[in-house]
Amino acid sequence: MNSKSNAGFTLVELLIVAIMLAILAAIVVPQFANTTTEGEEAALKADLAGIRSALELYRQQHGSYPGIVAASGGSCTGGNAGTGAVNTVDAVVEQLTLYTNAAGQACDLPVGTNFPFGPYLKETSLPENPVTDSAVVAYVAPTTATAGSLSMTADAAGAGWKYDPTSGKFIANDTNNDSVGIPFDSY
Repeated sequence: MNSKSNAGFTLVELLIVAIMLAILAAIVVPQFANTTTEGEEAALKADLAGIRSALELYRQQHGSYPGIVAASGGSCTGGNAGTGAVNTVDAVVEQLTLYTNAAGQACDLPVGTNFPFGPYLKETSLPENPVTDSAVVAYVAPTTATAGSLSMTADAAGAGWKYDPTSGKFIANDTNNDSVGIPFDSY
């Protein structure tokens, strides 16, 4: 009596396992894709909340939103003074990320009590919009016809953000909708 032992899987068994794995992958993979999109949307909302809070705190302490006055012109002994001119994105970034005085002039050091305010953001620049991957800010100068509009919308000009220093409105500059159909610029 000769007995052989079959130690292995048949082709049919391997095909059944492969089909089961394919079905599981078809169910699980879309869940991961949604998680990435939802993560980007949550990060966008968090970035907007942080920047908007910084803008409001700056306004409370200075009487106007960043960018309305120049970040340059301060006496910054031992440090580097701001260089942002009035109505520029550079002034906004410096006024949010450096120390400032009551006039909005910026310095990278508090220099005693000469620059007692800020910094309002921990980063040295504005974060990238996590959906558009751009940190560029479309600045609505106070001299433009749409300045101060609370109904400001995105213009899809390739910038990650859009900011109006007259109204303090800061939005995602994206004309697309999120995963549930809400426009990004209405966050």
